[in-house]
Amino acid sequence: MKDLITEIWESIRRNKLRTCLTGFAVSWGIFMLIVLLGAGNGVRNAFNSQANDVATNTVQVGGGRTSEPYAGFRAGRRIRLTEDDMTRIKEAFPDIVDDVTSTTSIQLTFTYRDIHVSGGLDGNFPSRKDMDKIVILHGRYINDTDIKQKRKVVVVPEKVAEKFLDNPNIPVERLIGKNIRAGKVNYKVVGIMKSDDTNSNIWLPAPYTTVRDVYSKGQYIDELTFSFHGLETEEAHEQFEDGIHAVLNARHKAAPDDRSAVWIWNRFTQNLQMNKAGNILNKALWIVGLFTLLGGIVGVSNIMLITVKERTHEFGIRKAIGASPWNITKLIISESVIITAFFGYVGMVLGMIACDILDKTLGQSSQDIMGMTIKIMENPTVGFDVAIEATIVLIIAGTVAGLIPALKASKVKPIEALRAE
Repeated sequence: MKDLITEIWESIRRNKLRTCLTGFAVSWGIFMLIVLLGAGNGVRNAFNSQANDVATNTVQVGGGRTSEPYAGFRAGRRIRLTEDDMTRIKEAFPDIVDDVTSTTSIQLTFTYRDIHVSGGLDGNFPSRKDMDKIVILHGRYINDTDIKQKRKVVVVPEKVAEKFLDNPNIPVERLIGKNIRAGKVNYKVVGIMKSDDTNSNIWLPAPYTTVRDVYSKGQYIDELTFSFHGLETEEAHEQFEDGIHAVLNARHKAAPDDRSAVWIWNRFTQNLQMNKAGNILNKALWIVGLFTLLGGIVGVSNIMLITVKERTHEFGIRKAIGASPWNITKLIISESVIITAFFGYVGMVLGMIACDILDKTLGQSSQDIMGMTIKIMENPTVGFDVAIEATIVLIIAGTVAGLIPALKASKVKPIEALRAE
């Protein structure tokens, strides 16, 4: 083994510039592969992080507009959901639907002392806390007693509480028990919740019954949300959504197949589709990276062919004194693998450094899109499994690159080789 390594080193040392230029192509290929995979992981991690902020076994439903005439009504009629729709959904799917809640909201200006903040008062039920995975930092969330007694209480996001207090030295929990004015009505702060970084809009949860009655919202609701269980496949979810459309369309005299009459946001299927898109993206990045690496592999193969031609005389002497074809083949393939692996690992290390730079730059930034704050990337790095996969790719690539030159070298006939200049 020592003699083999010495021979390979001497061969590389005699052709330093050529080897380095060829190795650069390999480094660049593996560098691009690592950076592309890291960026792809960053995009997926950003989505998964935001998707984890809500329970995936929930569905939101809201009223839309009819897209076709039906039962004497014209197309384009607005559909407004009511509290009765909550009961109908529960009755129609008793074995699937768990908790059903509704939301009614109103835009207001919130005032604490002389600080004003514009936002919305969001009338909700206690079960909405688990559906949206709301984190209570101090105090409590809305409870059943608040709903029954129609209490004027409110939960304030942490960042809004900081604005109200206007002093970083005052802890936000000091706001609990204080009154803030929502429009012309005073509400008592009962809890501080973690701010939703995915939404740039400000919403303060309050009891549904309070918001409904204080602001004369009537029986109409903005949307209904419910949790479910027992649906595991995409096909089952499609059938479930068809059933929801049929039930609500029938209640509001819309065509049974009119998908515009009510809109449905199924968080499970959305998450499933995004995972599929992420897998496709990952495969596409692997393909692009491997094709980039292929250019470097072709370069290594070319340099090994040149090496074989230059060392034809040497190989002839080796065979004349007893070297087997396998000894020659092993030498060429080993040299190819070492060149590929060494420069490949250089590219891998540089790629991981580039991913770290991405994490420090794009990984810390976000964009506001349609009222939502979306992180571009989160932790755009590659794991140990990718490093192992890349190592296997390098070894295979090095073997393939050296195979043809090695086979050519092993077929050299001693007599012809000794005649070669």
